[in-house]
Amino acid sequence: MEATRQKLNDFLSSLDTNFVIPIYQRNYDWTEAECKQLFNDIINAGETETAHFIGSIVFIKDNIYTTNETKKLSIIDGQQRLTTITLMYIILKNIAKEIGDESLENKIFERYLINKDLKEEDKIKLQSEGYNQEVLKQLIYGYEIGKEEYSNNLIRNYNYLRNIILKENYETVLDGIKQLIYVDISLEKGRDNPQKIFESLNSTGLDLSQADLIRNYVLMDLEKDQQNELYNNYWGTIEKLAKDEKGITKVSDFIRDYLTLKNKKIPNKNKVYQEFKIKYDEKEFKNLKVLLSDLLDYANYYNKLINPENEKDKQIKKQLNYINNIEINVSYPFLMNVYKDYSKNIIDKDTFISVLELIQSYVWRRFIVGLPTNALNKVFMKLYEEVDKEKYLYSIQKSLMLKKGTQYFPKNKEIELALKDKDVYNIKNKNKEYFLERLENYNNKETVSIFDNEKITVEHIFPQNPDRKWKEKLNDNDYIDFKDVYIHTISNLTLSGNNGKLGNKYFTEKRDMNKNGEEQGYKFSRLWLNRYLKDLHKWDIEELNNRYEIIKERFFQIWKYPEIIIEESEYSSEVNIFDAEDPKGKDIDYMVLFDEKIDVINAKDFYKKVIQYFYSLDKTSFFNTEIPTIIDLKKDKDKCQAPLNLNNEYYYEAGISNNDKFKRIKKILTILKCEDELLIKYKE
Repeated sequence: MEATRQKLNDFLSSLDTNFVIPIYQRNYDWTEAECKQLFNDIINAGETETAHFIGSIVFIKDNIYTTNETKKLSIIDGQQRLTTITLMYIILKNIAKEIGDESLENKIFERYLINKDLKEEDKIKLQSEGYNQEVLKQLIYGYEIGKEEYSNNLIRNYNYLRNIILKENYETVLDGIKQLIYVDISLEKGRDNPQKIFESLNSTGLDLSQADLIRNYVLMDLEKDQQNELYNNYWGTIEKLAKDEKGITKVSDFIRDYLTLKNKKIPNKNKVYQEFKIKYDEKEFKNLKVLLSDLLDYANYYNKLINPENEKDKQIKKQLNYINNIEINVSYPFLMNVYKDYSKNIIDKDTFISVLELIQSYVWRRFIVGLPTNALNKVFMKLYEEVDKEKYLYSIQKSLMLKKGTQYFPKNKEIELALKDKDVYNIKNKNKEYFLERLENYNNKETVSIFDNEKITVEHIFPQNPDRKWKEKLNDNDYIDFKDVYIHTISNLTLSGNNGKLGNKYFTEKRDMNKNGEEQGYKFSRLWLNRYLKDLHKWDIEELNNRYEIIKERFFQIWKYPEIIIEESEYSSEVNIFDAEDPKGKDIDYMVLFDEKIDVINAKDFYKKVIQYFYSLDKTSFFNTEIPTIIDLKKDKDKCQAPLNLNNEYYYEAGISNNDKFKRIKKILTILKCEDELLIKYKE
């Protein structure tokens, strides 16, 4: 490796040189914000005539891309800055042409943009693969840009810079670019490790995504034809598939889900690349083809999970839209496998739809009851392991029904109690729309899409700011109950295309409203949610309770609790410590901590092994929490009645009751957010 400090202009004006952006590099991702910062730095450097350091440019020299005619430098780090400076030079060339300065126009064109004496494919100095190169060529030569290309980052940033680089400041911009200084780091192929250097560098102003690092890791060390084959046949398609409907890339998320379904372990979002390297450390070309082929297979299913419109079957698409709208992203590792089974005809369409509905029932019931969503990560991470291909749906139903602790599947009785008083108005709009749309459309021949119809809004039957007539018509208790308890519950909510007109009026006025013959009232509505309201003469707590019973029964029909029989012997005798019986007078057989079965001699041994486990897991977190206080940690061994040694320096008290040992362990699990990670088995 060689590193030197020099002017950027000297680098860009190198004769017969191509600056090659390899196919494994990240895309040109700079936004207006980064362009604005660089422009401001250049203006300041031009006005003050002082050098400005812009970081390093790393490239491979003497590599396979070098030809007899052209020196080709493979850019490892610096493409964002080089590309943006090239866009600036294109604009400066165009301004020179506009003001009639032919000498400046030719100087910029022939020194910084093209190699005038080289063959056509090597003429443009900055070289990238595919679409970006065509756009850059159009800009350099002044060709007309097609409308379909205006979403390209090159075009967006060119248009932005064209609006701030003007005839009034172009000379300052030219002077400022001359002041740009960088560190030139050249690598020798075969001696230096570009991937290691790439991992450690980030001077572009944009963090490298986990997907960027993985793409480089997979492609960087291959021959050029191998890079092109893997990118064109696999990786490029994966990148296209792993974009949501807004065009936002989800490749890092996709690979995280892919690793989860392969490893049965969820990688930290910031360590996906590291986990990928550990899992796939064999980088032979044939093995990479197998890996990317499998990734591409799953990317097709992932694409439909994040873009349901790409699913051709209308019934499946509807269920995917539901899942997408309540954002059950944690289910993707499981659902990708189920999607694959459907695609390979292992299960039929009805089974697939039933699984999608089951997942919604499980997640939505938990939401209504108020269970923590973080418990779902582990559920879906391992749920596919429970699938019996011969009893596909049944095996998934049984697995979910057997969940305990914070992972359990709420039954009808719990829903009945929680749903009546739950505020479902002040929840996420997507969740609210999902809830009301599914209630409205169940078994209806004419369906209503709340997501796509701006006219339909959520209506409070008893208004949030009621007209005084409500107080006159209702008894005091009902009025207070509506205001304080039921105002935002499902029983007091409906859908209307005339919400603004119904407003705060009394119930019978809202029921009968027919202003200008436009039939705004409930009695004219074709919506199921308004059906019960059509013939009512009043709206009080009695009628609210009656309507609740109707909605509750519809809820149970939509979000079903599985109607299967599980034998008593199938229920595990392992229980979450939070659900375990009082340990007094009981002996512990073993524990399961983070899925690892650990034998236990007695309660003291159990207590010691749990404390030691969490201490060994992360010593820093152990001491930076309340845990030392909870376990009564001391340096003086003699101050403990029954001391247990944590390490050579600290001791903690074991001379406490078994019940207190359980209490302390529960506090530790809660602090570390590991409530679902400890199961115990009492001896028979």
